[in-house]
Amino acid sequence: MKAYIAGKITGDSTYREKFQIWKKVFEAVGFIVLNPAELPEGMNSSDYMRICFAMIDCADVVVFLPDYNQSLGARLEYDYCMYTGKRTTLMESAEHPKENA
Repeated sequence: MKAYIAGKITGDSTYREKFQIWKKVFEAVGFIVLNPAELPEGMNSSDYMRICFAMIDCADVVVFLPDYNQSLGARLEYDYCMYTGKRTTLMESAEHPKENA
């Protein structure tokens, strides 16, 4: 199964670390992880959204991190999932798991 991770990137100086930790968590339980934090820097926001929507289309489930509602892009991803009927899961923990989790 493929899982796409959605959460706050813009304005979060530790987003790469946060997404990498979550990626490891999901890989540990057998998911192939589609991780938007691994995209190259320097593109326009609209370019990222087009790529992310394509990744969402390929995913079996979209996992929303607790901070997704603080991000315009992640909220757009949520709305896109609701509109297309994509399976979603909301991680309710206020903090991401520790590296050893």
